[in-house]
Amino acid sequence: MDRVHRTLLYIGEKPDETLLKSLSNGAWKVMHATSANMLGELPETPMPGLLDLTKGVSNVHIDRVDQLSRFAPVAWVALVSRQSRDLQAVRDAIAKYCFDFVTMPTSHERILNVVSQAVGMEALRFQDDAALANRALASGMIGSSEVMRALHRAIGKVAATDATVFISGESGTGKELTAQMIHARSARRDMPFIAVNCGAIPHELLHSELFGYERGAFTGATQRKIGRVEQAHGGTLFLDEIGDLPPESQAALLRFIQERKIERLGGIESIDVDVRVITATHVDMHAAVDEGRFRADLFFRLCVLEIREPPLRVRGKDITELALYALERFRDERARRIHGFAPDAIAALHNYGWPGNVRELINRVRRAIILSEGKYITAEDLELTAHVANAPDSLREARAAADRRAIEMALFLHKGRVVDAARGLGISRVHLHRLMQDLGMPTRTSSEEMHEAGNPAQAL
Repeated sequence: MDRVHRTLLYIGEKPDETLLKSLSNGAWKVMHATSANMLGELPETPMPGLLDLTKGVSNVHIDRVDQLSRFAPVAWVALVSRQSRDLQAVRDAIAKYCFDFVTMPTSHERILNVVSQAVGMEALRFQDDAALANRALASGMIGSSEVMRALHRAIGKVAATDATVFISGESGTGKELTAQMIHARSARRDMPFIAVNCGAIPHELLHSELFGYERGAFTGATQRKIGRVEQAHGGTLFLDEIGDLPPESQAALLRFIQERKIERLGGIESIDVDVRVITATHVDMHAAVDEGRFRADLFFRLCVLEIREPPLRVRGKDITELALYALERFRDERARRIHGFAPDAIAALHNYGWPGNVRELINRVRRAIILSEGKYITAEDLELTAHVANAPDSLREARAAADRRAIEMALFLHKGRVVDAARGLGISRVHLHRLMQDLGMPTRTSSEEMHEAGNPAQAL
């Protein structure tokens, strides 16, 4: 029976023929990664990679590793020499990208053993990521873009703790879904998940809604009411639009978080409550704190861990996935069958800026399903006709559009820090500022960056 060969990537100068033969005998088919354009040829399963650093670090090779690692599950093993392993650039490359390293010369058996260990560990991680992605799909969190994979990993990390979590992001990005996933993956999954929209309840009623009241506490209080905090005992309390919390409720919430006790309105006894608190808002909480609209001590208690919800405009291919998901979900709301999206609709979906994010996209698709008169949903059905023409007409416009998407993605991944975003893009901070100005993108001042750097929250 012929042996089945699995893929192994190799980056560096032409590999040694005897090593190639040993790898082949070990059931590995070596692909010399001479270009990142080979992404389409790679399997979707975990694979090992050998990175030749015996002569030091090549920027071309490191760029190739970076690109391949973003889009394929590769476990890299570095090949180093006794001279190169002492170079700081080599050490940095190993720390950033590699599972392990092997000092050459060494036996081919040693290399095969390390490669097998590396791909085994990558397979375990890949299975965990796939399971998380399936749970995300089941909950309605559609998307496989880089920023969504980062979000899924962050959810997995914070779910393993009991610390308070602050979810920031624009309206319509799915902050409550993220909170539900954190709860579902936590040790509290079998206990209540209680969600409260602080912006939807009148301020004069919010305090009693959260903490409850005793009979006779005020006119009309004919019986005891258990508040939302107490209802969440043993589980998770999700406070959406926390920025709308009135001052008196802020003080009571701070006291509860510090002491894990509450008092019902009109009551005289303290009640022990065990809940995990997750909060979210679309407003700039740092500005709210600076302007005195929100207590700084409460915000820092709530923001022990921070998750940033990605806006739809930086999610790339997820836009099409979400549109198809919405089409499948709501296609039965009209008698005649919709077969899909017309080419102009797909173009408009990707050219539009989506200020309302996922919520807006789903609403537009749902409305188009009902109003469309043809077999395919068009840009006109989506009321996005003006955005079909936004496709670039020249190389200059295409470059500008690509630059804007790359900058928006880098700024999101690096939490708005221009210095880190520039480093991730491989350019200087000054160059990035100039590009942002040329593209009409808002730039942050040095003082704003310093302010964010001083935030004690651990952003994920």
